[in-house]
Amino acid sequence: MKDTRENRISAAIITLSDKGAKGEREDVSGACIEKMLEESNTYYVEEYHLIPDDEEKLETLLREICDEKRARLILTTGGTGFSKRDITPEATLKVAEKIAPGISEAMRAASMQVTKRAMLSRGVSVIRNETLIVNLPGSPKAVRENLETVLPTLIHGIEILGGEAQECAAE
Repeated sequence: MKDTRENRISAAIITLSDKGAKGEREDVSGACIEKMLEESNTYYVEEYHLIPDDEEKLETLLREICDEKRARLILTTGGTGFSKRDITPEATLKVAEKIAPGISEAMRAASMQVTKRAMLSRGVSVIRNETLIVNLPGSPKAVRENLETVLPTLIHGIEILGGEAQECAAE
């Protein structure tokens, strides 16, 4: 069963940015995600968080949202590169019950058509309880490209997680 807001799927956005959390940088990527979700007419933003690149804080927040069933989709942005402060994939994997590698593989494959640097993204996609968690890159351009690739298809996976749909070989 979809959520109450106009029969759409609840989503949470988590931006990881040390400067953003201190108010030193605008969260353009999180805003991009929010806009795309709202324009899809399939999702609505239930929660929006801007936190520093802190593995423990991210793990705690992911667990709370999933375990309290506050959102069925969590999209993170930032923290997926090679920097020492980039901890998003590690924190996400620590809360995972199942891994959904095809989502991140599809995003990287599509992004590789735009830039070879897409291979440097370490983002992962996982399931915890009935919530799907997807790591997105930190740039608004990459967020847009990645979400355009997967957002329409995620609906079916989320509906399977919630028991509203059955697995099928439709495609």
